[in-house]
Amino acid sequence: MVIRKFFRKKRRRQHEISPDEIFAEATNVSHFNTDQFEGRIEKPIARNTFILVGIFVLCVFTFFLMRMYFLQVYKGERYAQISENNRLDSTPIFSERGIIFDRFDQKLAWNIPNVDTSDYSLREYTDMSGLAHVLGYVTLPATDSLGRYYQTNFVGKAAAEKVFNDVLTGENGTKIVETNALGDVLSEGIINDPRPGENINLSVDSRIQNKMYDVMEELANDVGFEGGAGVIIDIHTGEILSLVSYPEYNVQAFSRGEDSSYISEVLNDPKKPLLDRVVSGLYAPGSVVKPFVAVAALSEGIISAEKEIISTGSLVIPNPYTPSQPTVFKDWKAHGAVDMRKAIAVSSDVYFYEIGGGYEDQEGLGIERIEKYMRLFGFGEGTGIVLPGELSGTIPNPEWKEKVFNDEWRLGNTYHTSIGQYGFQVTPLQEVVGTAALANGGMLLEPSIIRSKGGYTSVKRIIDIKDEYLQVAREGMRLAVTDGTASGLDVSYVNIAAKTGTAELGARKDFVNSWVVGFFPYEEPKYAFAVVMENGPVDNHLGGVYVMRTLLDWMHINVSEYFSL
Repeated sequence: MVIRKFFRKKRRRQHEISPDEIFAEATNVSHFNTDQFEGRIEKPIARNTFILVGIFVLCVFTFFLMRMYFLQVYKGERYAQISENNRLDSTPIFSERGIIFDRFDQKLAWNIPNVDTSDYSLREYTDMSGLAHVLGYVTLPATDSLGRYYQTNFVGKAAAEKVFNDVLTGENGTKIVETNALGDVLSEGIINDPRPGENINLSVDSRIQNKMYDVMEELANDVGFEGGAGVIIDIHTGEILSLVSYPEYNVQAFSRGEDSSYISEVLNDPKKPLLDRVVSGLYAPGSVVKPFVAVAALSEGIISAEKEIISTGSLVIPNPYTPSQPTVFKDWKAHGAVDMRKAIAVSSDVYFYEIGGGYEDQEGLGIERIEKYMRLFGFGEGTGIVLPGELSGTIPNPEWKEKVFNDEWRLGNTYHTSIGQYGFQVTPLQEVVGTAALANGGMLLEPSIIRSKGGYTSVKRIIDIKDEYLQVAREGMRLAVTDGTASGLDVSYVNIAAKTGTAELGARKDFVNSWVVGFFPYEEPKYAFAVVMENGPVDNHLGGVYVMRTLLDWMHINVSEYFSL
């Protein structure tokens, strides 16, 4: 009995009750919140977890050691240099921009001290009118929000400042400034000195430029012209003595950029003061094309200079479909019988209708040959001038009409093209270059706004036309001054040869462009000119001739050397 109790006690000791058994028995207790782990016991973290964490920490520590080795040892020298440079700052030493002079060394654009900063000078321009479209303007060096220069040069934005920017711009120097961690300047030194830009001499005479502009402005205000353009060129060198576009803008204001209201006003002005009308203005030429049509007719042998054509005031073309409604092409007046020289002088439309398009027994050039000779004299293409924005204009032809109007070419279109109307468009610069070729014997020049050294001449091409034919045109233009439409230029101090033109505008033809082109002195030509006053009232009798006459009278008193033989 005792032995049995002993073994029973021993067996009870070998089967102790575990806590899990206790909790397992408690799972049915309703007040345990199992979501909060009530009724569970904590277990120790596994040994493998400590091993994984240790490996991760060792990897991180190894990575930082390797990175420190890379930065301090492998790339140490390089980053030491970068660190050094972080306390060395380079700043530009601005070079002086080249000065722009006129042909007689009159300053037109130069540099003045800048009261706002000593870093760079400001660009200053002459206050003489008429030079905006020759000079142009610049933008100033610019900084970012931290005061560091991201634009380290003056940048030319128009005319001479733009096209000669590389010449006028010098080479900036460099200054190194050493600072400490607090930004205090420790030392500074110049690495290289700045090199100033080169000066240039334009070919223009600023005196003539200024006077021509003033005359245009006065006439436009008095009469009501919307704009105007004038140009004078040396017929042997191609140098431009005067290139005026009215209206113009204040280049000083555009360069400084401070008066935003003025700049906005100019940009939105319907008269387009930013437009250089000499190179980018397109105008119907009117009768100023007639000397070129005359030379073409002589060269093609369709008429002699002496043959007369009678102008009764109109040319009547029968209508085969409706005989009672013939087509009538009017002359501006009845001129009677005129030969070629007289036709140029009095500007007979009927004469040029007939040699341009033909009539009865008079053969006409036709539009193909008219276009051919107009292109020989430089129309329909750029002149090659360096000024930006040059346009080539339009010589009407059947392909052009088909493209623009989706219609076929008719005889009347040839008639109108022969007198510089219809879709004909030219620039004043093309007109003066073509007129210079008439005067100099057939050299088509490439115009220049830089004063040439040693009489350099840039010839675009030699026009293969007999000088005797050009001479007929020259004589007709001289006759226009002594006894024709350009009699306003018949002055005592120099002999002028000229041709006028009046191009009608608008559906009701209430407005006109008033032209005059020519050259002087007639005996030994030196200079050619072209002037157009734009979009003026049709009943006004002052225009291109008035501008040129007023200018010539002023030149006779103030710069008479231009008239010497």
